[in-house]
Amino acid sequence: MKMKQNHVRAKLKRGEPSVGTWLTLPDPTAAHLMARAGFDWLTVELEHTPITMETAAESFAIIAAIGPAPLARVPWNNGENIKRVLDTGAWGIVVPMVNSRAEAEAAVNAARYAPQGQRSVGGQLHAANFDTDPATYYDRANEEILVVLMAEHVQAIEAADEILRVPGVDVVFIGPNDLHKSMGKRPVFDSDSKEFVDAVQHVLKTAKKHGVAPGIHVLDAVAAKRRIEEGFQFIAVASESGMMLAKAREITSALGLGPGKVVAKY
Repeated sequence: MKMKQNHVRAKLKRGEPSVGTWLTLPDPTAAHLMARAGFDWLTVELEHTPITMETAAESFAIIAAIGPAPLARVPWNNGENIKRVLDTGAWGIVVPMVNSRAEAEAAVNAARYAPQGQRSVGGQLHAANFDTDPATYYDRANEEILVVLMAEHVQAIEAADEILRVPGVDVVFIGPNDLHKSMGKRPVFDSDSKEFVDAVQHVLKTAKKHGVAPGIHVLDAVAAKRRIEEGFQFIAVASESGMMLAKAREITSALGLGPGKVVAKY
């Protein structure tokens, strides 16, 4: 039986850029509307939001049916989190705070079926979201599931060469807010801090060395274009809530309304 191709993983393997955004609102309606905006992929944010597994699973199905690839940032790097989002229909995972080779190996091990990993067999929603049957899914999943590891701490920068040697890693994704924080700096999407700039360039260079797609989270389209020109491929632009608040701030500012302090991390 045929199975949908994960077009995002295919683009990255071809060396092309792929742009998406984060979904932070616990509402499948937001996922439905954002899936029509034109992004390659949408990541349902389970680490820092009140989104439940049921809401995430419904969002994965809606996103996959419309066209973008449904991804999930898991709350933490463990087998339970990774297995549940993949079994309920995500086409890939974004794993936070991967700071060592051992942690990278654990993430890949949980995301891949044997012989590449130890993901257990079961469920129906994963196959349904790839428009196939479970047997075909089990045969093809290792070729289609996207594994994204986050480099968002100085420890990850120092261990980048070892982390990115791990077979089965598709993307290394810089989380600039946490990376700045781990450097003792204010969390921001970008800065001209030499330590941060050097870290970004080190990850970019190391990713290219190991055939891993480099990624980074940015604030807006201008920053996304700049990072693509630098060689980044997997680009997250803000989030649906960040976009909503930015537009609201633009309107209230133009009308002279409000305290002028609309803030969103993403």
